[in-house]
Amino acid sequence: MHISEGVLSAPVLFAGAILSFIGVALGLKKIKNEDIPKVAVLSSAFFIASFIRVPIGPTSAHLLLNGLLGMLLGWSAFPSIFVALVLQALLFQFGGLTTLGVNTFAMAMPAVLSYYIFRGLLRRSKNLAFLGGFLGGSLSILIATIFISIALLETEKSFIGLAWTLVAMHLPIAIIEGIITGFVITYLKKVKPEALG
Repeated sequence: MHISEGVLSAPVLFAGAILSFIGVALGLKKIKNEDIPKVAVLSSAFFIASFIRVPIGPTSAHLLLNGLLGMLLGWSAFPSIFVALVLQALLFQFGGLTTLGVNTFAMAMPAVLSYYIFRGLLRRSKNLAFLGGFLGGSLSILIATIFISIALLETEKSFIGLAWTLVAMHLPIAIIEGIITGFVITYLKKVKPEALG
């Protein structure tokens, strides 16, 4: 779901950079020393998830796990996702450096929203924890897709067809992400409940 170089207008790139800078700064401020290994492991999971591609028609989409990161890290998801996106841009040319701000905000802000909206369900029964994980994982993908679509439409209104295609392509990914996130949350609740706060 990365936006490549040369697609977005300068005002959109600037807005994305400013919003991501604020998010990363808040996230860094909230990271405790003992949480650094957890942030690093989840950043790695986000990085690796992009290699799990799901074929959809003539193209493919990939997992993000941003909802999982958000529910486990809160605002610390911003620096975690930022580091993974920088490495993806430099090593594999996924996205780009000028679009880093927009891509970071589009993927990290839904993660933070999942933290605030669904975190309470994770502390409840096993079924409610799964439901919270499912909703957090799936809605994070859909909100990220909406943010990317807004960035495209703010650049050029003729991108409307591309925006709808992007949303349609990520509906199955959202369901898969929701299921994966729900199972991971349920597993963590069973074996390491302190990871859920």
